[in-house]
Amino acid sequence: MPLRQGITMSSTFSDDAVPDLDPGTTAGLLAERLQAWKHAVAYLEDYVGSVEKIHKSHAKEYEKVLKTISQPLKEGRHFDQDLGGVAGFFENMRVNTQAMVNSNAETEKTIKGTVLPILDRLHKEIKTKAKEVLHGAQKSGKEVEKARNTTQKHIELLGQHTAAFESTGARMNPADDPYIVQRGVHHRLNKQVIEENNHRNDLIHVQDSFQAFEAHVIQVVQQAMEAFTAVVGGQAEKTRALYSDMLGAAQRIPPDFEWKGFQHREGDMLVNPNDPPRSADSITFPNQDHASTKPLIEGSLERKSRNKLSWGTQTGYYVVTPSKFLHEFKDSDNIRNDPKPELSIYLPDAVIGTPNGDKFNVKGKDRSKSISSKLTGSSELAFKAHTAADAQKWFEAIKAAAGSTGPTFESTPNSPVVGGPASPAVEKTESAAHKEQEAGITGGDTVTSPANMSPVSPSPISPAAAPTDKKAA
Repeated sequence: MPLRQGITMSSTFSDDAVPDLDPGTTAGLLAERLQAWKHAVAYLEDYVGSVEKIHKSHAKEYEKVLKTISQPLKEGRHFDQDLGGVAGFFENMRVNTQAMVNSNAETEKTIKGTVLPILDRLHKEIKTKAKEVLHGAQKSGKEVEKARNTTQKHIELLGQHTAAFESTGARMNPADDPYIVQRGVHHRLNKQVIEENNHRNDLIHVQDSFQAFEAHVIQVVQQAMEAFTAVVGGQAEKTRALYSDMLGAAQRIPPDFEWKGFQHREGDMLVNPNDPPRSADSITFPNQDHASTKPLIEGSLERKSRNKLSWGTQTGYYVVTPSKFLHEFKDSDNIRNDPKPELSIYLPDAVIGTPNGDKFNVKGKDRSKSISSKLTGSSELAFKAHTAADAQKWFEAIKAAAGSTGPTFESTPNSPVVGGPASPAVEKTESAAHKEQEAGITGGDTVTSPANMSPVSPSPISPAAAPTDKKAA
C-alpha cells in the first residue's frame, strides 16, 4: 500500500513561528483508525448475527452469511494485507464460510446469548475510545490552530508597522511602535508554543494507549470467536473443523501485529516521541531584527512619582526607540504579561533637561492612552540614573531621538531645588517651540518654556550600559 506523502515526522514540529501542518492531522488519523476497528468489529457482529438467523433455516441461508463479509474492510489501508493479520483473518472466514453453506446445526438462542454480547460491548468500547480522541486531542488541536492564527496576525501587524516606520519617517502612535509590536509577537508566540507542546503531549499519550487498546480488541475478538466455536460445537465434524480454522486465524494474530504494521506504513503521520519540544528561543520570524525594533538605549531608571502628594520614587524599565518614543515598562519580561507601556512620550515634542550629575528631566505629554495619561496630561518627569555617566548616556540617546526633527537649544538653569543642586538646563526641539508660537503662547506663560520648568527631585534609572537594578546612593 503506498504511503502518504508531503508530511514527515521531522516536520511535525519545526522552528517556523507558525508551521503549516494542521494540528488536527494526527488526531484525525487516529480517530479514523478507531473507525476502522469499529467497522471490523461490526463486520464480525454482522457475521455472527447472520449465523444466528441462519440456524433457523437451511443451508441456503448461509449464503447471506457470506455476503456480510464479502466486501473488503472499510478503511482497509489501516490493516496489513499479508496473511497473519486482521485482513487475512477475514479472508479465512470467507473461505471457510463458503464451505459451511450446507451446514445447519446451530441454535439461535445460544449464539444470541453468548457471542453477540461480547462483540456489542467491544463495539461500545471502541466508540468510547473514538469520542476520547475526537473531544480530547482534536479539541486541543483547535486551540493550537487558534494560537497560531493569533501569532500570525501579530507577525503580519509587525510587518505593517515596520513598513510604516520606513514610509512615515518613524512618526507613529505608541501602540504602533514596531518595538512594542515585536514584543507582543514574543508574548503570543510563547502562548502558542505552550498550546503546541500540550497538544503534542496529548497526542503522544493517545498514541501510547493505542497499542494496548488494539491488543485488547484483538483479545476480545479471540474471546468472541472462542465462545462462537463452543456454540457451534454441535455441528457436523466438517462444520466444526471450519469454525476451528476461523478461530485459529484469529488466535494467530499477535496482539501488536496490526499496530506495528500500521506504524511502519503510516509512521510519517504519527508524532515522534523522541523529537524535542518546541522552544520559543529557537524560533525566528519576519522583521525580528528590523532596525526599528532595536532600542537606542534601554534599562532601569528611578523616577519621582507624578503624584504631588507623594515624595517617593519608583523604579521602571525605560526604552528609547528609533520611533522617537521614551517608553516606560514595569520590567523587561516579555513572557508573563503582554508588554504594554505604562508611559509613552514622543520625544520631538518634549522638553529635555541637560543632566545634573546623575539626574535629568524630561517634560512632555504621555501618549500611552493609559488611565494615568488621561489624568495627568503633560508633566515633568525627574529621572535618576546609577551614575552621572549613565545619565549622560541617556541624555545623549534622548537628545538624538528628539533632535531628529530639528536642532535643539539649551536654556539657562532653573532656580535651585530646596536642599539640592540647581535644576538642570533644558533642551527643546524647534518643532515644540514652533507649536507654542503658533498657539500664541508666550515664554512666560507656557509650561514647556525651559525657564518655567518646575524643579523636580529626580529618581534613579539603570541604563542599558548598566543593566543592574542597584540604586544609586
